[in-house]
Amino acid sequence: MTATTLQTTLAETRAAGRAALIGYLPAGFPDVESSVRIVEAMVEGGCDVVEVGLPYSDPMMDGPTIQRAADRALAAGTTTDDVFRVVEATAATGAAAVVMSYWNPIERYGVGRFADRLAKAGGAGVITPDLIPEESQEWVEASTAAGLDRIFLVAPSSTDRRLALTTDACSGFVYAASLMGVTGTRAQVADTAETLVRRARETTAESGLPICVGLGISTAAQAAEVAAYADGVIVGAGFCQRVLDAPDLETALTAVRSFAQELAAGVRR
Repeated sequence: MTATTLQTTLAETRAAGRAALIGYLPAGFPDVESSVRIVEAMVEGGCDVVEVGLPYSDPMMDGPTIQRAADRALAAGTTTDDVFRVVEATAATGAAAVVMSYWNPIERYGVGRFADRLAKAGGAGVITPDLIPEESQEWVEASTAAGLDRIFLVAPSSTDRRLALTTDACSGFVYAASLMGVTGTRAQVADTAETLVRRARETTAESGLPICVGLGISTAAQAAEVAAYADGVIVGAGFCQRVLDAPDLETALTAVRSFAQELAAGVRR
């Protein structure tokens, strides 16, 4: 299979001796056109990869900040087709675009149809936080046919067997959840994160598959800390919070761009 833009981007950041900065934003937050401009500001600030969230009414892994952002997107009438519009705009910036989605919306849209539409929009892959490899055969077939990366999650509670099974099923990168909990900003990165990455690397030694860490990263110092041992640093709630706090779009764009610049400086230390 030809390398995806995600694989190419992570290979380039690794060759440069640094971690990738991966930012997250729900499509349609606060509305579709504004979310496109916010993603553009994230990339201008230094994001190498953007996770475009598919807003969902029952986001079990998301904390209050991302839930509020997703609720705003749903209230604005955001649809799955709108997600593809944001993915296309993200890809146009030159950043690698992936979708973060729970499995139910993909299944309802049609698994093969979703994969095809995402590939045509320039998307590189999908992060599926609630889908496990043993139940992913339909997605494996559809994503393989469309040339998309499959990104599953591992957590501090994952057994050695589970780690090996999950990392073997991933392409693009392995998403290492730094803690047992929901998304959100925290005062410090959980000390379980580095141990989890070390354990996951034991299962990816042969493939060299990148491991990226998410959940709880919200400052440049935290980004630098995680970048010292991971291939990618994932930040979501911090971007959403700056949009939620802004009185207007222009203020939000400035805040998001500045935040991305701070994080980018952190991962490059």
